[in-house]
Amino acid sequence: MPFSTSPGAAGRKVPLRDCGHALRMSTFLHPKHFTLNQARTKLMAILPLVKELASLKKTLNEKGFDAYRHTYFGGSGPNGERFYPKELERLVEIVKMFSDDGIQVKGLDRGLIDFPHVRQSGEEVYLCFQLGEDDILFWHSIDDGFAGRRSIDDL
Repeated sequence: MPFSTSPGAAGRKVPLRDCGHALRMSTFLHPKHFTLNQARTKLMAILPLVKELASLKKTLNEKGFDAYRHTYFGGSGPNGERFYPKELERLVEIVKMFSDDGIQVKGLDRGLIDFPHVRQSGEEVYLCFQLGEDDILFWHSIDDGFAGRRSIDDL
């Protein structure tokens, strides 16, 4: 990886080194970054969990449960029984595992995830994947989001 950061809180200034070039300071949104190879390796390991996330979200939708607000549509209480559905508990467990590992879950329905990455220019971006794609084929700037996806060849 041409750039590396020290562990630290998001938004904290961290040292950035460029393979022997001068040390400089940069502010990143994320404390952990993946190289393209690291993200691809991690994706292969977690792909079954990404598929499970989308499946769990579909099941919750079919039950009329809003996973984003943790409530049934028009219902009272989490599910009328004072307990959250087991599918939601599992979904939250997976999202937490991803988050703890530095992976950003951006869309439950589509299995859309982002891996924070630092380009050689020092720009913090996302390596982007969604279910149905064979690999990490796209990246985008943090500000542009999914709509600004570009080919990984242009990274």
